[in-house]
Amino acid sequence: MRDDMVYLSPAPLYHAAPHGGVSLTIRQGGTAIIMERFDPERFLQLIEEYRVTHTQLVPTMFSRLLKLPESVRKKYDVSTLEIAIHAAAPCPVPVKEQMIEWWGPVVYEYYGATEGLGFADCTTEEWLAHKGTVGRVRFGALTILDDDYQPCPTGMAGKLWFTTAEPFEYFNDPEKTAESRTPDGAMTTVGDIGYLDDDGYLYLTDRASFMIISGGVNVYPQEAENLLITHQKVADAAVFGVPNADLGEEVKAIVQLMPGEVGNATMADDLIAFCKAHLASIKCPRSIDFEAELPRSATGKLYKRVLRDRNWPDR
Repeated sequence: MRDDMVYLSPAPLYHAAPHGGVSLTIRQGGTAIIMERFDPERFLQLIEEYRVTHTQLVPTMFSRLLKLPESVRKKYDVSTLEIAIHAAAPCPVPVKEQMIEWWGPVVYEYYGATEGLGFADCTTEEWLAHKGTVGRVRFGALTILDDDYQPCPTGMAGKLWFTTAEPFEYFNDPEKTAESRTPDGAMTTVGDIGYLDDDGYLYLTDRASFMIISGGVNVYPQEAENLLITHQKVADAAVFGVPNADLGEEVKAIVQLMPGEVGNATMADDLIAFCKAHLASIKCPRSIDFEAELPRSATGKLYKRVLRDRNWPDR
């Protein structure tokens, strides 16, 4: 943040990150432009019109910007951008690569939680040297543990736990507070799964609650989601496990197609084949359904549990 900055907020102010961005802008004596709802072309128009220097988005917004026709993307001047922050959800590597190619080295990522347990971030340059990372932990002591609460070696995925600087508990919910702590008091929020590389950069693989166990193999659906969203005919995607009598669980996808595309058996077969061309077969959807719009919060968080429970109501 700096004096006289121009901040464009495409997300509603009842969430912590957009509210914080707008508040800090005003505190610095800057100008805040607040969109009532996100529209990709209108977003680009506002950057040019107000000579925006700072903005904060979520990866879904990146994807929708990239799926604008090239003539529309090139129509607007975005050269005033100094910082484009993103967080709140995992960003597929190809999506971020394309955004950096388009906007330049202004894309800045962070990972954290409203609970304030820990925080990681990275610049464009750091990310390009460690593609897929959410950055280095800047505060909150991070430990990655397996299911037996034993430390995971470098490169091995486990649940993320933070030793907090100050005490934290969920309001009037001692049971949730207890579930979020290790025996020695370290805390987690949603059970994020990840690992550290040799340079101490953090990578997220998925959330423990969405892991699929298929034929005894752990499958993290985020991989297939990240791939599907790069397909030109896909606007959004959710991947989760559903019952399978032989394997226990199998991989299923719900897809929101781009306007004008038709969701049918042929489209489903094409998307499954697309996945198999890039991922191991066990990680690919065995079936794909189509919906007009997937349930996401205004800040881009996917309400995947709603979709999974609909397909597995007695889970």
